[in-house]
Amino acid sequence: MMAADQTVHEVPPSLSAKVVGSFAYLTIRDRLPTILTKVIDTIHRNKNKFFEEYGEEGIHAEKQAISLLSKLRNELQTDKPVLPLTDDQQDTESWNQYLQRQQRLQGDQESVSWFKSPWLYVECYMYRKIQEALLLNPPISDFDVFNEGKTQSYFESQRAIMALCTYLEGIKKNMEELSKNQLFEHFNKFLQASLWGNKCDLSISAGQENSQKTSPIESLSSLQPFVLVDDSNLVWSTLISAQRPGQTGMTSASRVDIVLDNAGFELVTDLVLADFLVSSGLARQIHFHGKSFPWFVSDVTANDFQWTIRQTMAANHKWMSKSGVQWQHFVKEGVWCYHDHPFWTQPHEFCDMAADAPDLYASLQGADLALFKGDLNYRKLTGDRDWDHTVSFNAALRGFGPAPLCSLRTLKANVQVGLQPGQGEKLTSNDPNWMTSGKYAIIQFYSQKSE
Repeated sequence: MMAADQTVHEVPPSLSAKVVGSFAYLTIRDRLPTILTKVIDTIHRNKNKFFEEYGEEGIHAEKQAISLLSKLRNELQTDKPVLPLTDDQQDTESWNQYLQRQQRLQGDQESVSWFKSPWLYVECYMYRKIQEALLLNPPISDFDVFNEGKTQSYFESQRAIMALCTYLEGIKKNMEELSKNQLFEHFNKFLQASLWGNKCDLSISAGQENSQKTSPIESLSSLQPFVLVDDSNLVWSTLISAQRPGQTGMTSASRVDIVLDNAGFELVTDLVLADFLVSSGLARQIHFHGKSFPWFVSDVTANDFQWTIRQTMAANHKWMSKSGVQWQHFVKEGVWCYHDHPFWTQPHEFCDMAADAPDLYASLQGADLALFKGDLNYRKLTGDRDWDHTVSFNAALRGFGPAPLCSLRTLKANVQVGLQPGQGEKLTSNDPNWMTSGKYAIIQFYSQKSE
């Protein structure tokens, strides 16, 4: 770890599997090969479907894709050099340039490989290589190898989704009568539901048989002690300061961007938060940012986004279907917009965004508030580096700040900044796995305006 008085210029090394026994090492040694094995199994189980749809060509594509993924798994497990991509997507050249950049950083003596190179890079690379294995094998190029798990998460969380939609619709009925303090309380609950939705998901979707009747909202007070950084007041004041005087009182001119993480239950918590922000007048427009292809097992794609709204509309539950109809209306009217940009499925730290994806950076500058969901976004915000826990969030962002931003994240990777002196040490002595268990969370805010 580096000293607590770290300046922006003293950038610590990237987390990597070089450190035997580290979380990065265990992820690359154990978890990534397991994910690849599951992907191979999923493709194989869909062999009959491919045959029905595409005949012998489908079977051939299935075999070829499995062959490429088996080769990839072997290269990963034996720490072979990372190879350039060979498909012809719009991001291929950018990926290959990034590989050259890594090579220059490591020097010519050492090849860029799975265990020696930054964990963030090689983990992102694996998901891009899964995509390549499919892209090189039409007609199954569009197959989402992670779709089954995402839909299962949605259906297993039905009771929690019903409870959340019921709570939302109950508040919307009385929205006009809410005082500013009551509005703040409800805002806080929806923000926390979205935060703990990232835990994905049993503690909040009440996975125990005996507690499935409870609303996720009712679990929030018991989870509060596990929020290590809580900047929700700053998020609230950012939204309030974006209000403009209109003809009939205060109206919102504010746009909130939500950089999404997981599909399934978490996405519903994000949609409910977005509905509340618009319905309460705290926001005028919501821009959602998702992934342009299946990514990190459960991340949201355009297909997942549309599917979730359709499923909620079609639910055999009054308040769920009412919410779904409202969400579809928001999309149709342009109040909600969904975007995907190749940068979100690349390995860059976000401090590279202004240089490597200036169009996306400029788009985010149009937001009054940007919410970054989940662990991978936090790793990219902070560069996935070995920061001291007391380094400020601002220092770890290294110049990234297109808009006032907030990370909503349950901790599932060993990087965390912005803690109080001694807080990290105390957590480590009480719970050595506090950074990776998903038990703890942060609502961490930064704005250039507040400096």
